[in-house]
Order: sequence, then structure tokens, then C-alpha cells
Amino acid sequence: LMCPLVNAIEHFALYPARDWLISQKPSLQKKKKQLTSYCRGISIVLTLCFVLFLVYGFFRVVIPQIIGSIQSIAGQFPSYVKNVSNWAEKLLADNPDIETTVSDLIDHYSTDLENFLNKTMMPQINAIVKTVSLSMLSFAKAVWNLVIGLIISIYLLASKERFVSQGKKLLYAFWDTRQANVIMEDFRLIDSTFGGFISGKILDSAIIGVLCFVVVSIMKMPYPMLISVIVGVTNIIPFFGPFIGAVPCALLILMVNPMQCLYFIIFIWILQQFDGNILGPKILGDSTGLSAIWVLVSIVVCGGLFGFPGMVLGVPTFAVLYALVRDWVNKRLALKRLDGNGRPLDGAP
Repeated sequence: LMCPLVNAIEHFALYPARDWLISQKPSLQKKKKQLTSYCRGISIVLTLCFVLFLVYGFFRVVIPQIIGSIQSIAGQFPSYVKNVSNWAEKLLADNPDIETTVSDLIDHYSTDLENFLNKTMMPQINAIVKTVSLSMLSFAKAVWNLVIGLIISIYLLASKERFVSQGKKLLYAFWDTRQANVIMEDFRLIDSTFGGFISGKILDSAIIGVLCFVVVSIMKMPYPMLISVIVGVTNIIPFFGPFIGAVPCALLILMVNPMQCLYFIIFIWILQQFDGNILGPKILGDSTGLSAIWVLVSIVVCGGLFGFPGMVLGVPTFAVLYALVRDWVNKRLALKRLDGNGRPLDGAP
């Protein structure tokens, strides 16, 4: 996750500065390798500072607001149900049968939701907060794992070219050149597909979350931080993400102000049009090479097997498998001198 940021800092800031410095002082050409190592160290430090700042901001700002919003929802839930009931009564005043049905549905499901919030959600949140606050052993273990992970990431980022070179040596030592070249191409495909998709999708979802927070705050809608986090996180899921995130947020706003719920739905539709037609293609490009039907299949299958991680990683995984199978089929057809429809190529017997 940090590697793309390290590469971006090096290639767009530090390497140009290094080359400019060498052009101004040609005697530094002999120390170019040393300057390059300095660039790697600076880029790693800047990346770690940025990541730690994001983590600190998330736990310092976002988490308390999310917990406060959920607690506020649980405390004011009866009044929210009353707001929705009054709005439904006014809307369906001329249709008493429909009004009765809607009121019964609201009463039934509001009771279930209130029980879920008060008896399931709130105890879990309180338990999590209490565990984080009181369990010093668990906290120390989490900090230790974080420190070890950061140390390992620093070594990997600092020496990633060396590890790649060692991997190539092993590859070409145990396989013949032709097979090793094929395996290298497959690894490059996996790296470009997963790297481009994951980093691009995270950036895309972060921008969507920030835009959502700004607009929702300007429109004075309730719980802007909670809504923006839900929209941003679910936007990581291709195809279904916007719908998964918009539905609970719309229901949440509906309980507070039904009219604002309509405005929110219109805004989310505009936001997703902007993301799907402008922002997403600009950031992601054609990182997967899959058509819409295969994206849908990969999300449904991998999501059903592995849940949320499957919905996020299913598309790049399926893209890699699709590309490998496609190349294998094309090679088999070429050996048989057939085209994609099974017909002999020109001049083939």
C-alpha cells in the first residue's frame, strides 16, 4: 500500500531534484548512486509520516465522531421514528389503506431496529471502547505489532529492487529461460493489475468521501462524518459499492428529515455519475481490462465466498485469471493455427 506513494515521491519530486543538482554540479555525477539511496530514504520517511498522520487523524477525529453519531442515533431513535410516521401520515392522508400498511411496517421494523441499536450495537461499541481503554495488554500488543510491521515495511521499501533481483535469480536458476520469462510476465501482470486497482480505488474512494463530507456539511445534513465514511468505504467495492453505501445513509437521513433524504439521493446520484464517468476512469483507467458482466460475476462470486474482502479483491483477482486463461487459449489456438472462431487461419492446412 505504501509502495506507490514511495514511487510517486521519488519519480515526481526527488529524482528530478537529484538530476537538477547533478546538472548544476557535475562533480556529483560520481555520487549519483549515493544520492539515489538518499532519495529512497527521504521518500520512505515522508511516506511513513503521511501514513501515520492519516492513522492519527482517523483515530483522533473520525472514530470519536462516528461513535458519537451512533450513540446519538440510538438516543434519539424514538423521535426519528415519530418524524417518519408523521411524514408518512401527511404524504398518505388521501390513501388510508396504504397509510395503515406503511404505519404498521414502520412500527414493526422500527422496533426491531431500535432493539438492534440498543441491545446489540451499543453494547458492542461500549465493549470496544472499554476494551481499548482498559486492556493495556491488548493495547501494548497492538502497538508492538504496528511497530514491527512498520520496521518490516521500511526494510522492504528500502531494498525492494534487491529482493526482486534475488527472486529473478531463483526463478532463472530453477526453470529454463522460456518458462522463466513466462512466469515473469505473469508476475508483472499481477503486480500491475493489483497495484493499479488497489491504489487507484483507495485514492478514488478517499476523494469521493471528502467530497461527500464537504457537500453534506454545506447542505447541513445530519451526521456528515458517519455518512461520508460509509460512502467512502463502500465506494471501494466496484459496481455495488455506491448502492450499498447510499441505502443506509439515505435511511438514516430519512429518519431525521425526509425532505433532506430526497436531496441526499439526488446528490449521491450526481456524485456517482461524476465518479463513474470522470474521476474513476481518470484515476483507474483500464486497470482490469474486464467488461461489465465479468466485473459483476467476480463481485457476486468472490463476495459470496469471502465477504467484503472478496468484493474488494475479487475484481483484480478475476482480471488476472481472465488474462491468464485468455493468453493460454490464444496460444493453444495459435499452435493449432485456428482463429478465435475455430476456423483455420489463411494458409493453414
